Amino acid sequence: MSVPVPETMTAVEIRTPGGPEALVATTRPVPRPAEGEVLIRVAAAGINRPDVLQRMGLYPMPPGVTDIPGLEVAGTVAAVGPGVTGIAVGDAVCALLAGGGYAEWAVAPAPQVLPIPRGVSPVEAAGLPETVFTVWTNVFERGALTAGERFLVHGGTSGIGTTAIQLAAARGATVYATAGSDEKARACEALGAARGINYRTEDYVAVVKAETGGKGMDVVLDMVGGDYFARNLDCLAVEGRHVSIASLRGGKVELAIMAMMAKRLTITGSTLRPRSVAQKGAIAAAVRAEVWPLVEAGKVRTLVHATFPLAEAAKAHALMETSAHVGKIVLTVG
Repeated sequence: MSVPVPETMTAVEIRTPGGPEALVATTRPVPRPAEGEVLIRVAAAGINRPDVLQRMGLYPMPPGVTDIPGLEVAGTVAAVGPGVTGIAVGDAVCALLAGGGYAEWAVAPAPQVLPIPRGVSPVEAAGLPETVFTVWTNVFERGALTAGERFLVHGGTSGIGTTAIQLAAARGATVYATAGSDEKARACEALGAARGINYRTEDYVAVVKAETGGKGMDVVLDMVGGDYFARNLDCLAVEGRHVSIASLRGGKVELAIMAMMAKRLTITGSTLRPRSVAQKGAIAAAVRAEVWPLVEAGKVRTLVHATFPLAEAAKAHALMETSAHVGKIVLTVG
């Protein structure tokens, strides 16, 4: 079985670092799968905050990675490279990429390719890999969140936030989430949060302490950084874990060492894109075993806020920069 593969494709490139208008449709050669890789005919591609940072010139791609942005896609396998097993031409898949998702065709390392869960559309599936991989490895592996514990996630209506709320709640944690309006706070609650907190009108530290009788959070997932760091530590429980995945309000903070010692806190964090294929493959295996059953049961889903055609990637980025969305923004191809 084979799928005709053209020589060229439409892709979106970053013409020069800058605003959304820097994203321009262009013609590129269709990539060919090397050993251990899979070629995917892309049906949809997820938009993520790191794409915005890359477009602005603040998040360079790792060495050897295409300059085409895009960290997650869904589509159909068109070809497999040497050494690939367990994946066949024609399979409906989604994949985590190091780059190249804003295109009609993309290659992905086979260990980072997963079957689209049953009952999930390609558009929904395109919004899964980056967020699910990030949440799983940070909240459940590094943060070691377990059933019965209390969990706080910032940016509750972002792609990461909506995924984290659902997954933590489905696995038995009590979830709290911050968001930028009362409406968004209620959206977090609709997804499974015990309490959505409007950070513009409420002090989230005071709220979580009141809600927990002063005990605080067992795990905090933070993408804000800056002045949130000390406040996060303040609202952590004894033996609490703080996990950083971004620093939108600043990457340098002061740490009260004695306070950390007194509560026996763990402070950790990670990035996903620079990790090795083997490391990402291990995360993929865990996601398939632990998360996919919850997706197929309808307990975790992709909230697709809006879709845009591939050629309108600039409009998608402009929407993301407003932070008006709840869930994922997805590009559709074809």
